[in-house]
Amino acid sequence: MPLMDGLEATRRIRRLPLRPAGRRFIAMTANVMKGDREACVAAGMDGYIGKPVRVEELVARCRRAGAATVIG
Repeated sequence: MPLMDGLEATRRIRRLPLRPAGRRFIAMTANVMKGDREACVAAGMDGYIGKPVRVEELVARCRRAGAATVIG
């Protein structure tokens, strides 16, 4: 992202006083080095998935994160 990365975007959204309830954040990233998952969780994300993404894994992560509706 040109102005900020996903970690910073998540932190800012989580700090919003009137953020919509029920929003889930799952990092989808090529960064799969040790510590990347922990950084995503520390930023406020609900899950983490590495690329390349398998649809079955993405659906499972969405369900684990508590997504109300999963299309797939």
